Order: sequence, then structure tokens, then C-alpha cells
Amino acid sequence: MLLLISAYLPVAILIYLMTKKHSVAASKALPLSALIAYLVVLFVFDFELRLVNASVISGLLLALTPIMIIAGAIFLFRCMEVTGALGIIRSWLNHISSNPIAQLMVVGWAFAFLIEGASGFGTPAAIAAPILVGLGFPALRVAIACLVFNTIPVTFGAVGTPIWFGLALTELTPVLLQDVAWKSALINSVAAPFIVMAALALVVEKKIQLKQNWLFIVLSTFSCTLPYLMLSQVSVEFPSLVGGFIGLIITLLLAKYNIGLHQRQNDRHCSVQIPVQVSMPILLKASFPLWGTILLLVVTRIPELGIKNLLQLTSPAWGVSAGPLGDVSISASLVVKLERILQTPISWQHNTLYVPSILPFVVLGCLTLWLFKSSSFANAVSHTKNSMKKPVIALFGALVFVNMMMLTEEYSAVSLIGRHLAGISGQYWGFFAPFLGALGSFFSGSATISNLTFAGVQQTIASDLQLNVTTILALQSVGAAMGNMVCINNIVAVTSILALQNSEGYILKRSILVLLLYGLIAGTIGMVLT
Repeated sequence: MLLLISAYLPVAILIYLMTKKHSVAASKALPLSALIAYLVVLFVFDFELRLVNASVISGLLLALTPIMIIAGAIFLFRCMEVTGALGIIRSWLNHISSNPIAQLMVVGWAFAFLIEGASGFGTPAAIAAPILVGLGFPALRVAIACLVFNTIPVTFGAVGTPIWFGLALTELTPVLLQDVAWKSALINSVAAPFIVMAALALVVEKKIQLKQNWLFIVLSTFSCTLPYLMLSQVSVEFPSLVGGFIGLIITLLLAKYNIGLHQRQNDRHCSVQIPVQVSMPILLKASFPLWGTILLLVVTRIPELGIKNLLQLTSPAWGVSAGPLGDVSISASLVVKLERILQTPISWQHNTLYVPSILPFVVLGCLTLWLFKSSSFANAVSHTKNSMKKPVIALFGALVFVNMMMLTEEYSAVSLIGRHLAGISGQYWGFFAPFLGALGSFFSGSATISNLTFAGVQQTIASDLQLNVTTILALQSVGAAMGNMVCINNIVAVTSILALQNSEGYILKRSILVLLLYGLIAGTIGMVLT
């Protein structure tokens, strides 16, 4: 009982600090929660001091991945801002449609859907949120909406990684794995209209706009999810990528020809200038950072093209011993590794060129400055550096917290919580299974890691309770995706990019409400399927 209470304690304290009336900023709440988790695993779980300290070092190093992604995204959008590229894109979108619902669905839903299918890593919110703020939407509401939008496609993530890699330890046959993929897509497709409506309701001030534009919202939603659902029957790599691409084209056409949109002329979300038509050459130039990002992500993520393997070469080209700290090595593709940290099995690896930071964000930001003949490089770097001060502290705290809660897979605090929840639900586990997946994403910030952590637990529970294994694993995958909206790493990332101060708790409280709705829908479908 002491172990169980101790496992819940750091989580309860973190949620309390970030959601109480006068919430504590993530830059303070996360390091404090990490400290409590450290003391718990050391003195209550009685893990070896050297193992715990190695996990702390690993967590601090792991934080470099989200830090670099956020910094790269901030740099790219600063470059777009100072060159005027964002202004041109804003004018074009206003020319396509000045309807706020149309703009939200084009950028926040369909475009982000496509980006998730190509990259993952929280990139969709990082790209979509600044564009929507540039269109005049309130930054805080945009942050919440983008987190909620970026859930449905996360089940397949970057070219299917959460499925084919995240469920690898379950050793399912290809047929059963495809069944998991299809059931996951089916559950998400049923939930999608409700989740999209919830995301829009968080942004628009006049809720009547949802009723007036309901047909457009439904058509745009299904333009992504129907191809996504159909592809899930034959592939686990491309449902989100292809679904997002098809959905973006259809949504743009629906918006351009006012199909399903309320056409009242004064139905505007902000005071903007009369939209000016942008010529195609100018639009191509201004949107180069966006379509260039998609192109680079696709080229570097599809294994068949060969570049992905080159960027992930791990064979050391140079190595040195760092004494008790471990062994450091760097590969030809700049994959940095620290192995045997403090002489333990714990290691760390950072794929410098594969993580979406230098490629594509920094490179495309520099190319954008060159393309527009701008000399604002120093301005963009300074802006990025100033924007990263608080997020760095928060992310260091977040990743140490995660590592403490997930230290040793089978006996970790997270696994203990998962088994406890399964034990009290019994035959109704089909309803609660998505929430375990969401718990994994809340901690780890990754649907793939949530699946790696809990897929085996879910498989065992399904076998013990004689429930359909592929259905339970599908619910795990859906839960891992829906947990994306409450993941602390993602919340810190989007607030950093939008320069929002001390708003993480506010965002978390509202995101949790949508997560409960999502979980209710997924769990109900799960009970029917099981």
C-alpha cells in the first residue's frame, strides 16, 4: 500500500500545483515534482542511488530533444515574421476565406494532421499555433485548441511509428497488428467530430458559429479521417500522412468555394484589412518555410528513400571515455550517445539531424532569410534565446520527473499505477484502457513511448480477463494519442512558442476536460468491441 500511495504522490502534487486556483508555473512545479519523485524512488522504492542518479542525468540529457525542437520552431517563425512571409500567408488565407472556422480547420486541423503524419515530436502545434495567432486568434485559446486538434493523427504519428515500433514488444503477427491499426482508426474516426467541435469551441467566442458552419466542420473532419480509416486497413505507415494531405486539399477547396460555410460578410473574428489576392509566385516564396518543412520531413521519414537510415547511423565515428560518467561517441550522422551512465545499463542518445530542429527548422529559417535578402539573423537568434529561458528549466524538470516515474519498466511507479487501475476495473477494463494509454503519454510526451511502456501490460490484462487483445491494444493506441493534449512537454512547448507566461495550469485544466470526453467516447466504443 505504501508503494502505491508513493507512486501516486508525485503525480497528485504536480496536477495540484498546476491546476489550483493560483497555479504554479511549470518552470517551478516540474522541478519540484521531479525532486519529490526522486526522493520517492530512492527512499520508498529503494532503488540503488547510482541507478537513480544515472536516470537523472539521462533525463537532463533527454530534455535536449524538446528544447532543440522548440528553439528551432521559434527561430523559423521569427524568420518568417521579420521577412514578411507570415503576413503574405495571412493575406492569402484571408483571401481563401475570412471565416474563422474555415481558417481554424485549414491550419489547426488539416494542415497539422499532415504535419503529424510526417514528423510527430509535437511539431504540428509548433507550426500551426503561430500561424493562427498571426491570423488574429487569441494565443491562449489557440494553444489549447492546437493541443486538442493534434490527437487523432497521433495514433499513427510519424509514418506509423507509434504502431509498428511502439507495439513491437507485443510480438503481434502482421495480420493482428493491422487489426489493431484499423480498430484504432475506427475509434478515432468516430470520436473525431466531437473532438474537433470541442477544439473549435475553445477558440471561437460566438458558439453560434459552430452551429452555422457545422456542415463545413463535418466535411473537413471526415476529409481527413475517412482516407485515414481506409488506409489503416492496408498500411500502418501512411494513414495520418496521406489522410492529412487529402484532407488539406479538400478543406481548402471547401473553404474557397464556401461549401458548408456561413457566408455573412461581417462574420469576422478580428479586425483585419480587406484581403488582397496573392499571386502564386509570391505565395510559393512566402510559404517556402512551410512546404519546405513538409518536403524535408517526408523525405527524411520514409525509409524507402534511404535518407532516414543515413540520418540515424549509430556506428561511432569518434568515441572517448568520460570516466565514471560513461562512454561518449558521435557517429558520422551526428548521433551523439552516452552509454553506461555512472556504470549502469542506462544510456542516452540524441539524433541531431533526425530530430526536427536543425533539419528542417534552422536550415529553412536561414534559407528564408536568404530568399528574402534579410539581414535579421541576429534578431532571430536573440529572440529565440530570450524565449527559451523558462522553457529550458521546465523541460529539464519534466524529463527528470518522467525518468523517475518510469525508472525500471516492470517495477516503475507508472507501471504500478497502471496495474492498480486495471485491478479495480476488472471486466470493465475496455472502458478504462484508453486512460492508461493517456497516462503514458502524459508522463513521457510520446505516444510511441506510451505504447512501448504499456502495450505489454495491456496485453497481459486482456489475456487474464479474456478480452479481445487487438481491441485492448487499439484502445491503448487511442489513449496514447489522446494523452498528447495533456502532456506537460507539449504544453510547455506550445506556450513557449507563443510566448505565453505561466499559463500551463490553465491549459492543462481545460485540456483534461476534453480528454475526459475523448476517453468516454473511446471507452464506450471499447466496451462495445470487447
